[in-house]
Amino acid sequence: MINISCIILNFNTTGYTIDCVNSIMAFTDSSFAYEIIIVDNASQQAEYLKLKKFCGKLGSSKVHLVRSKQNLGFGGGNMFGIQYSSRCNYYAFINNDTLFTTKNCLGKLQVFMQNNPDAGICSPQMLDENKNFRVTIDHYSSLQREILRRPLLEYLFPKVYLNRKKTYPEPTKVHYVQGSFMFVDADLFNKSGGFDTNLFLYYEESDLCLRLKKEYKKNTYLIPDLTYLHYKSASMKKGTTIKIEQKISLLYHTRKHYGWLSYKLLLLYFIIRYLFTSILKPSYFALLKILLIGAPLTKSLKLKQPLYME
Repeated sequence: MINISCIILNFNTTGYTIDCVNSIMAFTDSSFAYEIIIVDNASQQAEYLKLKKFCGKLGSSKVHLVRSKQNLGFGGGNMFGIQYSSRCNYYAFINNDTLFTTKNCLGKLQVFMQNNPDAGICSPQMLDENKNFRVTIDHYSSLQREILRRPLLEYLFPKVYLNRKKTYPEPTKVHYVQGSFMFVDADLFNKSGGFDTNLFLYYEESDLCLRLKKEYKKNTYLIPDLTYLHYKSASMKKGTTIKIEQKISLLYHTRKHYGWLSYKLLLLYFIIRYLFTSILKPSYFALLKILLIGAPLTKSLKLKQPLYME
């Protein structure tokens, strides 16, 4: 049994993955019991072969490369990686476009979890590529967050909706942390069923943290004295297709956690909002059409991923 299994997804951004793996190994003592599972999430063949060559040259028993023949998304890709992990005490879900900046970060996160039995998930503070503060925490995705917006909720209910842009001096309970670096109790994660793979992209971390809070009374913590660097969404292409996926995930998340009425109210809000937006920006009409039929999971990108059989 090992202490920590790090799961990293790669999708056509092998250069970032190589830097991430090198960073983890440079900032983690070689005697520490950890492993790195790299999941190639159906990248192009050239990207995969480049990554395979890197792992071969690395020659480390701590690093394992596995490949999915289909892009499984964030939650699905991580769940695929877990199938190849060793039995461990903790999972570290780490985006490939991150770099460690704190010596023995994994070990310190483990100590925090051991000393705080109410914790189910924790994360270091995120920095941008210039090592400046970046927002790491967020409020549970919900109807009120979408309609009232974050700043108003933080102003009206500061104890419930913590200021996301504030620098905290000590470990702090939060709703959820960004999926770019989530350090999770493995037994708890396994017992909960892990990531909801109905979500192809977006809101996986909100869903997981909320489930652990509701079902197991376990909290999520930000650990501000530990840091990591994150290059924002290196493998994500922006556009209407991604906006559609984001709304499908959010509406699914809302119905799952808050019920049919909240889902319908949020759907109506989005229909009215994007009805007017699409008049000024016709590119939003495709999103409006999806909303008018309820933004079902059947329209998710998850169902549009081909199999690669190289």
